[in-house]
Amino acid sequence: MEAKRFAKKDASHTLLVETAWEVCNPVGGIYTVIHSKLDAVLEKWGANYCLLGPYFHDRAMSLFEPLELHSNSPFAKTVKQLRKMGLEVHYGKWLVQGRPTVILFNPFSLMNQLDFIKQDLWKYHNIPTGHCDDLLNQTLCFGQFVKLFFNILAQKKITTKKIIAHFHEWMAGSAIPSIRGGNLKITTVFTTHATIIGRYLAMNDSNFYKNLHLYDWEYEARHFNIEAQTRIERAAAHGAHVFSTVSEVTGRECTHLIGRTPDIYLPNGINIERFEALHEFQNLHKKYKDQIHRFTMSHFFQSYTFDLDKTLYFFTSGRYEYKNKGYDLTIEALAKLNWKLQQINSDITIVMFIVTRKPFYSINPEVFHSRALMTEIRLTCDAIQKQVGERLFRQATKAEDNKLPSLDLFVDDYWRLRFRRTLQAWKSSKLPPIVTHNLVDDNKDEVLSFLRSSNLINNQHDRVKVVYHPDFISTSSPLFGMEYGQFVRGCHMGVFPSYYEPWGYTPLECIASGVPAVTSNLAGFGDFASKKIRRPNEHGVYIINRQEKDFYEAANELADDLFQFTLLTRRERIKQRNRVENSSVSFGWKNLIRHYEQAYTLALERLK
Repeated sequence: MEAKRFAKKDASHTLLVETAWEVCNPVGGIYTVIHSKLDAVLEKWGANYCLLGPYFHDRAMSLFEPLELHSNSPFAKTVKQLRKMGLEVHYGKWLVQGRPTVILFNPFSLMNQLDFIKQDLWKYHNIPTGHCDDLLNQTLCFGQFVKLFFNILAQKKITTKKIIAHFHEWMAGSAIPSIRGGNLKITTVFTTHATIIGRYLAMNDSNFYKNLHLYDWEYEARHFNIEAQTRIERAAAHGAHVFSTVSEVTGRECTHLIGRTPDIYLPNGINIERFEALHEFQNLHKKYKDQIHRFTMSHFFQSYTFDLDKTLYFFTSGRYEYKNKGYDLTIEALAKLNWKLQQINSDITIVMFIVTRKPFYSINPEVFHSRALMTEIRLTCDAIQKQVGERLFRQATKAEDNKLPSLDLFVDDYWRLRFRRTLQAWKSSKLPPIVTHNLVDDNKDEVLSFLRSSNLINNQHDRVKVVYHPDFISTSSPLFGMEYGQFVRGCHMGVFPSYYEPWGYTPLECIASGVPAVTSNLAGFGDFASKKIRRPNEHGVYIINRQEKDFYEAANELADDLFQFTLLTRRERIKQRNRVENSSVSFGWKNLIRHYEQAYTLALERLK
């Protein structure tokens, strides 16, 4: 729907309070959504904006700066009143760009009221929360804090301004029924980023989307033991003045599983300035690709070699949701791509990185040992280079002719022997491992099982090589020694053909970095991009049609797209990276924040 945007002058007479379990608490994708849009929000709302979140001391230490309550703002006044009630409330700044005001509640400090909170939810809102896990109990206490906060904030002695309360996900939504039931002069917006039942069903039903209209939500909630969470989610969705979600794909899910069609869609944007490299992004690609080359040499070249100038780096990353994230489809397509490249006797090598997080015991000792020996070879070569350079220079100054002398004569026996022994210790007849770590459940891991059954085991003749890295990449990673964003820039393509993905930040981060990406039209971002970009393939955004095609048809489409990408010349890939980077502006928060403003306008209209 289209509604008028929220004018800055209107924002000066309105308070906006955003509530989420992920405020100062980086446990999921909503953390990225909220903190990445802060610049766009604060530009309009300024001091009339604050966020509510849970207080966990260990996480707050690095993300939260406490402040004294010298301010006379409505938020500070409310905190003072809560503290007078003996409640543990923390007031300060979130240490992210923009440094917005945040108010954090310690859920554990209300655990002595948990029985009362549960009785209240059952008595007034028919939400059963009898036997709950620790997380649910914490969210219920957090919700009680939020309820008390708004009860005070809405008092005339605190503020006469209008109040918009925006809640994200069921973890923050338990206060909405009480706010509506208490007839507080507060208008509410509730955003579900993914229905809780939908995520469970999609992992267990290969025909999830076809069967959407057949599910009995009560039966499924009990079956997956998530009845309390589901009822909180439904109560928040039905109780809010404005109900929203992040994409039309998830909107259809909401209609069937929550029983309310969203009033508006709030697509997730990205902070383009964080990725902006102006004319440098092509140079950065080369710089970080060279760092990935060093990993590739240490991982593969002890067994066999291939031409790094004709090597393309693909990757996929995200939570380990084998089917939902499309890891199964990706591996199936890679096997087909491997066959296609062998059929045409291609000299291109694809190295595919699968980056996710799974329990592991340690880095594979052989992988670590190879990396260490590569470092030793590098140091030995540097020493030989220095020695040869010095001696060659001296010889050149006293030479009677212009001939280049034999460089072998300038290397000491010590370095010759060390060079030979290091290389001999490094070389191996084994195939390069397909996984970099020793997994806890190696025999049960679905990614490993599919790679082995597909015979993607890094044979020398394979044109597609695989590196399964079951830990996120960071500067502390001894195998890569680079940030995840740097790794993304060094790759040629990101592959994310998700089956269940309400939005999907990973392809968007690729595009903002000037890296082509694969998504699917079952992912919220892919569906949104298909409507925003004409001829997306030409702009480096490959959208796999998983809505209309079955698994094997979609795998064939993905394999074809990857194959066509391998046929591009280097100049054509550079042009495509330019087009990808230029298209990222469409997905920046400065452009997409208008959807939030439309939601707030609608919320105020409904309060009247």
